Amino acid sequence: MRRRTLTAATALAVLFSSVTLVAAGAGPAAADSSALLPLKSTGDMVVDGVHQRVFISDPTAGQVVVTDYAGKVVSTVGSLPGVHGLELSPDSGTLYAAVHDADAVVAIDTATATESRRFSTGAGAGPAYVALAGGKLWFSYGASGNGNIGSLDPSAADPGLTLNQDTGRTFYEAPILDASPGAAGTLVAGAPGQSPVVLAVYDVSSGTASRTAYAFDPGSTGGGNLRDLAVTPDGKDVVTASGAPYYQAVYKLPDLSADGKYVTNTYPNAVDIAPNGDVAAGTFSWYDPDVHVFKPGVSMPLRQYDFPNTGNSSGADTLAPAGLAWAPDESRLFAISQNDSDVYSLRVLDAPTKASTTLTVNAAASATRAKPLTLTGALSSSTAFPAGTKVSVTRTDDESPSGKALGTATVAADGSYSFTDTPPAGGKVTYTVTYAGDGDHAGATATHALTVAKTTTALTLNNNGKVYDYGSDVTFTAHLGTTYKNRTVEIWADPYGSDKPNALVKKGTVNADGNLSATVHLTRDAKVTAKFTGDTRYAAKSVTNSVYTKVKVSTSLSGAYKTATAWNQKYAYFHQSKDPVLNTTMSMYPGRKYQLQVQRYTDGAWHTTATEYFALDRYGKDTVALDDTPPIGPRFRIRSSYIDPTSGDNVNTTTYGSWKYFVFTR
Repeated sequence: MRRRTLTAATALAVLFSSVTLVAAGAGPAAADSSALLPLKSTGDMVVDGVHQRVFISDPTAGQVVVTDYAGKVVSTVGSLPGVHGLELSPDSGTLYAAVHDADAVVAIDTATATESRRFSTGAGAGPAYVALAGGKLWFSYGASGNGNIGSLDPSAADPGLTLNQDTGRTFYEAPILDASPGAAGTLVAGAPGQSPVVLAVYDVSSGTASRTAYAFDPGSTGGGNLRDLAVTPDGKDVVTASGAPYYQAVYKLPDLSADGKYVTNTYPNAVDIAPNGDVAAGTFSWYDPDVHVFKPGVSMPLRQYDFPNTGNSSGADTLAPAGLAWAPDESRLFAISQNDSDVYSLRVLDAPTKASTTLTVNAAASATRAKPLTLTGALSSSTAFPAGTKVSVTRTDDESPSGKALGTATVAADGSYSFTDTPPAGGKVTYTVTYAGDGDHAGATATHALTVAKTTTALTLNNNGKVYDYGSDVTFTAHLGTTYKNRTVEIWADPYGSDKPNALVKKGTVNADGNLSATVHLTRDAKVTAKFTGDTRYAAKSVTNSVYTKVKVSTSLSGAYKTATAWNQKYAYFHQSKDPVLNTTMSMYPGRKYQLQVQRYTDGAWHTTATEYFALDRYGKDTVALDDTPPIGPRFRIRSSYIDPTSGDNVNTTTYGSWKYFVFTR
């Protein structure tokens, strides 16, 4: 199966390596991750800590897939039909693979991921599982009533292949094998998939397997469907994973008497043990946690992992049988998951031996800039935190987009903490609270985002509501009040009418008095806007004024035989037989009309006798003849005007033309 412990020299090297990493500065644990695997099936998995590689056998595809610690595939060893059990040499230099359909055990160089030697196990032997013990490589083989155990010496020129080592004919088919340096001359075997469970222990110290213990339904649990087993590093126990009962059972070596349990949930199917004795137990569970981590001898899990659902069924992804393996330094636990579409993933579980930690942070959804804001929250775990535990607080805002460390808060005995900050910037502000973790607890991070109201500044603009003559150049002055860093103001002019866009007239920094001026040429009514885009502390603001512009209008009378001043006005004189003609010119806009108004002076006042609208041509001109038979003697006057909006549009303000006075004579 798989080598779960390291030699003393390798263990010390790993220990010193991890100490160096801690001394360099420990931070929050890295997030768990996953990567897709190019597998058709799974058989076994081992982890090489020296080269930081993960080896996974794929019986259906006849290959061993090699990944790095992030799950990235770095190599594939092919031509291994039916490859199943794997075992790593003590120095991590060689991987041994049981290649069932080739009747061989293959040695793979772990540094190059290439086959280095092939050992034939004899025609029809079909090895299934491998384990190193007593100076030899042991393999199980056979099926349909012919399960047995064989051995060979992979370091010898003549491997000395020996079959039929289990003279008691213990197993119906090739058993699962495992061994431990803590019991160097002991080999443990279990019948895969059988109900009830059948286990056996062998003394292999002499180079020959001698069965020393046998158990049919060990512990009288009625358990069955054995999927995996692992011998503890100290060689005192074997831990099994079978479909039932719903825990990983522990049995003593060498007599296989019950020695406790690791409580999981439905359908245990995997177990692996770290060099320090921590136990990773796996279950086939659609709706419950899939991976359970235990401290040695503690029956309740320290930590559990529940896979997400990456498929199309209602249940989540499940753990592959025997799909767990520790990194030798216990920094990671590797798990193979499978969804309902038979897509496999390698899940990298970081800091698995540390208790999971929950961190919360709470604050108001909104706050006011430059006012104190209090964050509260709680840090919790299944194991107690030491007194004086702290969490660090970072604020991210427009002034500190990369985050600004604010300090730490001490966690109280009940797990609560509080932290007060005065946010200097407005807008979106995110607080990140981090617990770095310790030797017993995984790190954790919590965030809270809120909206901080910016301070409002003053912004004014002159000339609101004023009326100007057509073509006037008018100066508009914006005044900006107190701000933080931005002192830029924009002045925009938006003439009435859909054919003229809103346009930036001027953009610039206000002067020492806070003023910025711009001149606008007015030919239409307009909305003039001053804009301040805001800064990190003061809110954006705009103010819009409406100003009104008269049309340009001129009129003249033609056809008079003379003009003269009378009644303090200039009058045009027309013969009664001559029709006066009014000529009008007005600034043009599509569809524009003008109002023609005629008045007569009677009883000491002017009275309107006619009002009518006439359309201007595309040049803004029109001519109207008064073709009636007028009375002789009374005074008349006439004018052309633009009336908003009855003149057909609203782009200018109402403008009355000048009166033209006239009388009729014989």
